[in-house]
Amino acid sequence: MSRQAIFEASVRYFLDPIIPLLDDDSVTEIMVNGHADIYIERRGKLEKTPLQFATEDALLSAVHNIAQWVGREISEEHPVLDARLPNGSRVHAVIPPSARTGIYLTIRKFSREAMTLDQLIRLGTLSDQACEFLELAVLLKKNILVSGGTGTGKTVLLGALSRAIPAGERIVVIEDTSELRLMQKHTLYLEARHAGHGAKTGLNVRQLFVNSLRMRPDRIIVGEVRGGEALDLIQSMISGHAGSISTIHANSALDAMIRLETLSLMSDVELPVYVARAQVASAVDLVVQIDRFTEDGSRKITRITEGCGLDDKNQYVLRDLFRLQLRGKSRDGRLRGELAPTGLQPSFATEPFEQGMGDRVRLTGSLWRRGGEPHSESS
Repeated sequence: MSRQAIFEASVRYFLDPIIPLLDDDSVTEIMVNGHADIYIERRGKLEKTPLQFATEDALLSAVHNIAQWVGREISEEHPVLDARLPNGSRVHAVIPPSARTGIYLTIRKFSREAMTLDQLIRLGTLSDQACEFLELAVLLKKNILVSGGTGTGKTVLLGALSRAIPAGERIVVIEDTSELRLMQKHTLYLEARHAGHGAKTGLNVRQLFVNSLRMRPDRIIVGEVRGGEALDLIQSMISGHAGSISTIHANSALDAMIRLETLSLMSDVELPVYVARAQVASAVDLVVQIDRFTEDGSRKITRITEGCGLDDKNQYVLRDLFRLQLRGKSRDGRLRGELAPTGLQPSFATEPFEQGMGDRVRLTGSLWRRGGEPHSESS
């Protein structure tokens, strides 16, 4: 019996009270707020379940079992655990005294099949036009930030966008806890390693990023930027590694740019604020904002915004290229809307024709132009 098989059997034994939820494909997240208080997310909405662990000790044993198998530590001195189950689902646990009312265990379930942009169109996350535009942006090696709050589907969208990367490119994926699975065969996956349980020193995302630059990547994908690695990411974007894609926690394109700027200042490099801002403005080509609507639990891209540098007051200049227009509800109570072009053309509007991709322009002709044609500034 392999170690992986033993891990799977062990996890199923200790997590037995919630196995029905783990096996239910309609459940996307499991939230254990103490042994007798368990919620799930299904189709974007939260539901309370009648399930529970026998005791708090039984739940703690399950958390310790996961920590043991992934070689990480969780204790009163280190009360937080980030891990991954054998099926790829992401686990986050917090134990007392940091968790005040019990043990908190959150499991973000791993989708067996990565979503495609076509599937996201059918779910109403984006429109056909927006899909074509984003595919062309990926092919043109634009640096893209996927921005949104917790549970909005940033990682799913990033994975779908990555499918537009040509199969002949060498891709390096960097994550704190490995979650992405790309369809391209020439993909290398790097995962941060935390200190403890046999690892005297850890290896964080920033260290992985620095090492990835020596691996001859055509593309670098960072699952989520949330620390000092932001500086390395933006510097690589503007110094020969275009086409990077990452996610960031933010509520708007402007917030995403400011957060990336702030994170870059968290590195150990002394950097003036105006320099950090100038680098972010130069590095990020597009911000794709995705939100979850509590009204029906749907996840939709609300804006696709181009970063256009800084103005004379050193403020970010942002232009919405696509904007969601909501149009009421369907008969089954789902929000209806269309992610439509605003009428503005991107600053790189001529590039599809200059790079021989004109045949890929089918639905988004108004967004592009051949060299010599006038630039559109309508809104």
